[in-house]
Amino acid sequence: MPRILLTAFEPYDRWKENASWSTLVELTRWYEGPAELVTRRYPVELTSMSQRLRADLQTAYDHVILCGQAPGSSFLRLESVSLNVRTDGTELIAGGPAAYKCNLPLTAISAQIRSAGVPARISHHAGTYLCNAALYLSQHYLRSMDLATPSLFVHIPLMPSQVALLDEDSPSMSSALAGAAMAILIESLCAAPAMTDPHS
Repeated sequence: MPRILLTAFEPYDRWKENASWSTLVELTRWYEGPAELVTRRYPVELTSMSQRLRADLQTAYDHVILCGQAPGSSFLRLESVSLNVRTDGTELIAGGPAAYKCNLPLTAISAQIRSAGVPARISHHAGTYLCNAALYLSQHYLRSMDLATPSLFVHIPLMPSQVALLDEDSPSMSSALAGAAMAILIESLCAAPAMTDPHS
């Protein structure tokens, strides 16, 4: 049975919930699919997050799926590229590659999610905050450990309960719908074992 590491973030700033973690809670509540799911909730702080991520990646997984919430987004965003840059413009890893590209079949995966009625698309910029950092560091750490484990980052829209507190017009997606999309993503990965090595 494939083992998949699923990560999300804890609440931060004005957010008393984080849509990424709520989605994983919802998913694992009912999931009975083809994979063993291992979940982790990371702090919204770069040093602690990177230390915990590096430690978690030393355990063997078939895939790593990192999740974060995306205020203002109306669809799941499958991130294709991570950049070696912090919010202040400095490098995450001094002298590291400028970017890593996710070589998982994102086009096919996003199409499968959309065919199930859930908005999803490929995104080519994960920002310069912790979401980008998590994806870049996961790919860098896996490469430095000589592991071929593919990693992917999924940005998840805010939940309706979060939007209700904003008192403004903003898109949302329920944890049930996002969780169903994650199950489709996991099934897609498990059904396609022969994928391009992300370290090639």
